[in-house]
Amino acid sequence: MDNQQKFRKIMKEWVIPVVLEIIVVLFFVKNVAFLIRVPTGSMIPTIDEKSWLVATRIHNPEKRVERGDIIAFYSDELDKMLIKRCIGLPGETVDIDDDGQVYIDGELLNEEYVVYHSGVSGHFEVPEGSYFFLGDNRSGSLDARFWEDPYIPAEKVYGQAHFTLWPLDNFGPLK
Repeated sequence: MDNQQKFRKIMKEWVIPVVLEIIVVLFFVKNVAFLIRVPTGSMIPTIDEKSWLVATRIHNPEKRVERGDIIAFYSDELDKMLIKRCIGLPGETVDIDDDGQVYIDGELLNEEYVVYHSGVSGHFEVPEGSYFFLGDNRSGSLDARFWEDPYIPAEKVYGQAHFTLWPLDNFGPLK
């Protein structure tokens, strides 16, 4: 076997498959799903601190984001990617009373996932094209209640978290 045949064999058996795999992985990460790490305990008990999650990309938030979804979004104010639960949708009014109960347009929101309430109250009017996010651990979450601009525009919504990869004792789908 001469050098040219060896080169072709290496290209055919190694280089081309590896390059194709890299292209497929990049396409998948850019368009379908991605991994995200939760740096704090703001979503306890739903998601533990330092968990790794799988999130699917959201290309059209207006049609895909619903109240209660666990969403990955970018906060310009904090200059980082966050994971929180969607509470307020575009055009809604969110009121939080002194006991931590949340009302959407005057109706009490049933939040079975919130275990640790806080006494932080507030009134929020979610602008069209934006969302309002809170952590499940209300007593330990620096979420929209504390931000200078509590609303996240749709173009900053990147994905919906569906599955915990790490730690292994939490491995499985999110609720």
